[in-house]
Amino acid sequence: MKKKKLLITTALIGTMAFGTTVSTTLAHDALGSDVNKGEERLVFSNDDLKTLSSSLLNGTKNVSNFHEAAAVQINELDGVQNNTADVYAHKGYAYLGTHTANGANGGVRVFDLKDPSNPVEVAIFANDIPHTWQEKVIVKSVNTPHFKGDLAAVSIQQTSRNHSNRPNSVGGVLLYDVSDPTAPKKLGFYELDRRITGTHELYLTTQGNRAIVLASSPYADYYTHGENEDFQIIDVSDPSSPEKLWGWDPRELEEIDNDFNGYHWNAPDGHTRPVFNHSVITDNNGQYAYVSMWDLGTVIFDIKDPENPKYLGRTEYRDDQKGAAHSAALARGGNILIETREVSNPVGDGYEDAYGYTRILDIKDKTNPVLLSEFTTELTFDIPETSQGRTTFAKTVHDPKVQGNTLYLSYYSGGVIMVDITNPSNPTEIGRYTPDEANVWGVFVDRNYILASDMGQGLKVLTRGHQGNNGKGR
Repeated sequence: MKKKKLLITTALIGTMAFGTTVSTTLAHDALGSDVNKGEERLVFSNDDLKTLSSSLLNGTKNVSNFHEAAAVQINELDGVQNNTADVYAHKGYAYLGTHTANGANGGVRVFDLKDPSNPVEVAIFANDIPHTWQEKVIVKSVNTPHFKGDLAAVSIQQTSRNHSNRPNSVGGVLLYDVSDPTAPKKLGFYELDRRITGTHELYLTTQGNRAIVLASSPYADYYTHGENEDFQIIDVSDPSSPEKLWGWDPRELEEIDNDFNGYHWNAPDGHTRPVFNHSVITDNNGQYAYVSMWDLGTVIFDIKDPENPKYLGRTEYRDDQKGAAHSAALARGGNILIETREVSNPVGDGYEDAYGYTRILDIKDKTNPVLLSEFTTELTFDIPETSQGRTTFAKTVHDPKVQGNTLYLSYYSGGVIMVDITNPSNPTEIGRYTPDEANVWGVFVDRNYILASDMGQGLKVLTRGHQGNNGKGR
């Protein structure tokens, strides 16, 4: 019998669940308004993991010889079993963010991957601000006049926004020196207005001897009545003194009314659509930013001059298609954009019936993204006939990563789905990794392994080479 270590609701596992009660009049897939509070997920201990069935792993082409080398839960912290969020790797170490189970403050967990079959947790950091969670971490080697080494930028979010009984809880971006990953050192904190939940996702990049963070702080505009922006660029060249360089307000676009309240957009198609910044990435050279603005699409900026970025263009949607631009990745030297759309409520008046799926676009002309294809799975249209249990994150795509001509998608209950995008107009599934009781939040691809973060189960490591169980995991 499987042991239920801890139950958490979909309200906690959904990307946009920020612990704030809001009006149910808000639009689809945002602010937690349409979350089915009754759906449950499990958080397992290391002992519990032993009771699970073997993971399923099948693949062809370049993913045919991967196997599950390790599956390990993060350590308890002061007797508390936290759950994982996103995953990143740098110089042979994995960095796992944590979510909200058991009160949050799980920090970032560092694993030594010297032996990928035996990942060893060697450090915890960024858990010092009370009543917060640390979902996203990016690590880069930087060399500025003020700092040389490996810098980690960590997103910080309040578990309960602007809580009067929690005056020391605040969101923003924490900066750490992880040149020695076993002994991270706190350098600085970019602190947000307490009315803002915090920074949900972020990206760290360099431009010559300058380091900058691109921060996504959803609903900052809405919560502060236009005083702050959802998308900000922060100079972290001196990590002890981060400085805002620029922020963006979508009101500058012709299609956005001047009385836009920071969230509700009266779109030209007649829908009132949600607009907020969920995520952001850059190309490898830090020249362009790709900002996931939910139903406004993926907005593209030229950021060569980070104090004066230039708006270039954005993706758009069919009138019957929920936007929900959640995350992005690039392929073909930045000429192909992968856009994942996290839709947890598959129905809606005037919209198609579908959970979130992936779009692939040609962006050689960044002022005019052109849709090439859409990638769906059997989960996309697996919608119950009745509303009971219909709203779920389990069947929507989440995050994309690309290596060469292979797209890796984290897919909650679907695990990690691998897609051949050699012909981006005809994406083809070539592999799938699905742990038992899967709830995969993040995926990261390095030269020698694939990492997956399962919210309930911790770190998964896939490496190349066959093992004697027909490729079926443990």
